[in-house]
Amino acid sequence: MKARVQWAGEALFLGESGSGHVVVMDGPPDAGGRNLGVRPMEMLLIGLGGCSNFDVVSILRKGRQPVESCEVFLDAERADEEPKVFTKIHLHFVVKGRGLKEAQVKRAVELSAEKYCSASIMLGRAGVDISHDYEIVELG
Repeated sequence: MKARVQWAGEALFLGESGSGHVVVMDGPPDAGGRNLGVRPMEMLLIGLGGCSNFDVVSILRKGRQPVESCEVFLDAERADEEPKVFTKIHLHFVVKGRGLKEAQVKRAVELSAEKYCSASIMLGRAGVDISHDYEIVELG
């Protein structure tokens, strides 16, 4: 896997993935930015959410669960001192469908956390306290 990040002036950076997609990252005005894109640490958090949500949806679909929507809300805490690394991250999944089995939703979240989500496992090995929970919304 490869990526390229190019400085575009002030605190603005353009990140290009190996697959050719570009994302804008910028800093806040107090750091010389113009707030034109996500912060790099936000990007890391979004990547974690995308990785884990991809797993959960994939596991549920393979288990023939009638999932219609899956969102993950991430809440992170960072160290007060430099380096301001993540210290805690909580992922809260909201899974919606008709007739979802709770045991399968629980198992999907657990499998993502313990076996499949490379981002979550990597951050956990680096000392970040990562927790997960879920809720199921029955659609009428």
